[in-house]
Amino acid sequence: MASTATTVDLSPMPVSVRPAARLAQLFGGLALYGTSMALMVRAEIGLSPWDVLHDGLTRLLGWSFGEITALTSVVVLALWIPLRQRPGIGTVANVVVIAVSVDLVLGLLPPAHWLPGQVALFVAGLVLNGVATAVYVGARLGPGPRDGLMTGLHARTGWSVRLVRTGIEVGVLVVGWALGGSVGFGTVLYAVAIGWITQLCLPLVTVPGHR
Repeated sequence: MASTATTVDLSPMPVSVRPAARLAQLFGGLALYGTSMALMVRAEIGLSPWDVLHDGLTRLLGWSFGEITALTSVVVLALWIPLRQRPGIGTVANVVVIAVSVDLVLGLLPPAHWLPGQVALFVAGLVLNGVATAVYVGARLGPGPRDGLMTGLHARTGWSVRLVRTGIEVGVLVVGWALGGSVGFGTVLYAVAIGWITQLCLPLVTVPGHR
């Protein structure tokens, strides 16, 4: 049974409710998420599970990292159907903003080669990733494709966000590794820690329901 202390209402709210603040939260969170992805890629000590998949597809297709991210987003949307998830403005923004921001930051940030610097860069990316996820999901303007799986399973099963997010990340990691994506120490750290970070931040940034 999920702990009531971790229950957060993540259901979408009409965009007409506090639109300026919520749209700023959405786009800011998405831009930070793309930035966090680029930080972890440049750390070169392993990738997050989803990015292991993106890396494998990038090697296979020769597309940019951002383009592959957008492609997988569209594919993942099909998995929403049995969960009866509804897309919102946040869903569309997720596909576009993350793809653009990750490619932009990758173009500006050189790879790290000194191990302590690599670890610091990855940890910074990991923490920022969890915070950014909570920020844009907490705007309640519709989750992104990947987080639609998380919020949908959370709503349907009653399992904690931590448990659902970690389960998804581990499953994606196995598929990405099979496709030849980059796996390392950072991958393990991400899979273990991301659910905890996201769950910790969600109550702090989620927009409360209107009455």
